[in-house]
Amino acid sequence: MRYLALLKAIQPDTPAPPELMAAIMKLGEEATTAGVLLDQGGLLPSAAGWRVDVSAGKLAVTDGPFAEAKEIISYAVYDVRDREEAVEWTSRFMKLHRDMWPGWSGETEVRKVFGPEDFAPPA
Repeated sequence: MRYLALLKAIQPDTPAPPELMAAIMKLGEEATTAGVLLDQGGLLPSAAGWRVDVSAGKLAVTDGPFAEAKEIISYAVYDVRDREEAVEWTSRFMKLHRDMWPGWSGETEVRKVFGPEDFAPPA
């Protein structure tokens, strides 16, 4: 099963500690070696993005920044056995932030990506 993890945070004024970045890289290598991390990356702030909306049959493009309190700053795509394994990997990632960046605040939103198991077989 595939899961998309979106890290949301209020960016502090200080850069991430180098030790945290090294620990994140090590965790990423471990997840890749285990065959569960399919893709990951950092994202630019919403000021560099845009939204495409459809309303009343019309398309509208709106440039960022957007007013959310927390920015989506990175993502990861995991291919794991079940929800519990996805929770384990995302919790490990968040614990690194908690333990190595005092005062940092954020959350990871995890969404299951549709797979064959989510569709009923034809009758």
